[in-house]
Amino acid sequence: MKVKEIRELSQDALSAKVRELSEELFRIKFQHSIRPLENTSKIRLLKKDIAKVKTILKEKLSN
Repeated sequence: MKVKEIRELSQDALSAKVRELSEELFRIKFQHSIRPLENTSKIRLLKKDIAKVKTILKEKLSN
């Protein structure tokens, strides 16, 4: 997800996006514990996306 796209979202949408990405990360981690994933880099990318969204959400809340 691009930072420009994230910045266009509202605070409520950003909070929902964090929840959505966190749930997806949980599901992928759970699948990985059962059997190895074909693409393990997805976990790292999801963590980065969550961090981006949380950073921008914090910026919007402080302004």
